[in-house]
Amino acid sequence: MSDVAEKVSGNMTNTTNTKPNGTTALWMRDVVVTYPDGYEAIRGVDLEVAAGEIVALLGPSGSGKSSLLRAVAGLEAVTRGEVHIWGRNVAGVPVHKRGCGMVFQDGQLFPHRSVAGNIAYGLERTGRTKQQIATEVNKWLDVVGLEGFGDRAITTLSGGQAQRVALARSLARDTGLLLLDEPLSALDRDLREELAVELRAIMTRANTAGLYVTHDHEEAFTVADRIAVVADGRIKAIGPVPVIREQLAK
Repeated sequence: MSDVAEKVSGNMTNTTNTKPNGTTALWMRDVVVTYPDGYEAIRGVDLEVAAGEIVALLGPSGSGKSSLLRAVAGLEAVTRGEVHIWGRNVAGVPVHKRGCGMVFQDGQLFPHRSVAGNIAYGLERTGRTKQQIATEVNKWLDVVGLEGFGDRAITTLSGGQAQRVALARSLARDTGLLLLDEPLSALDRDLREELAVELRAIMTRANTAGLYVTHDHEEAFTVADRIAVVADGRIKAIGPVPVIREQLAK
């Protein structure tokens, strides 16, 4: 994995539209993230994610891929540059108002809520009636393959089931953009491979764009439409999955 950037660097370049627009899920231009100790974690990144497109940020630990995702989410301050979500500059916008959902490695589910209660969490502040919320919850349970699990306690779920609930909770917000930070890395290899296929199918069915962080290139090949290879806080190369796969095979 350490030589991924070396294999593909210089073969492809990243391009973005000159200006963001409302049909682009995510648009970043010259983004820099500098930590309080002066370390520059992200160094002038340009990136665009189209509506319905899944882009994987692929790189080893410490490459900057998670810092970049956290900058989009508002969990890391952007020192320089612009981040636009659905055409809106989100500088200074708090995390919960940015118009994107998040799925983390551990799911971060609420143990005191049932499966249905977790999925309903983001819907309870939208003015919907209880019946409307219940209908939405059941729809997303069906989408992620957990029909009938609504009353189950979170503590009774397997790792794969818990991640499906986390995905459903984020999709239920209907933002059109998900940020996924190593969502499958805590699972065993066989389950990870199975869920990677399912996750792509679910996001495609929901017509949801995604920025997907992973260190596993096979997982990136399965989930993404395009892959951005990240190293030293920069996107070294970006391209469609078949192109990146071919470059890595050389």
